[in-house]
Amino acid sequence: MATNTVKLLDVVALIVDLPQYNLWRGQVGTVVEILASGTAFEVEFSDRNGRTYESLGLRPEQIMVLHFEPIAPSSTTAMVTA
Repeated sequence: MATNTVKLLDVVALIVDLPQYNLWRGQVGTVVEILASGTAFEVEFSDRNGRTYESLGLRPEQIMVLHFEPIAPSSTTAMVTA
């Protein structure tokens, strides 16, 4: 994933398991901070009541941005393999 596609407050999903944090592929979080000039992102994971249960720095290759509307055909999306 290109680092310039992840922005502050983007909703993202994990694409890897992080058992040491009890986080699993598919869990959804919000980017709350851009770290190291966009080479990492602080992602906050919250429950349905808005209570944060984990917040940690993640690399771009560990997350994918979720889109809630169609993406224009001219947009380029990079595919990442874990």
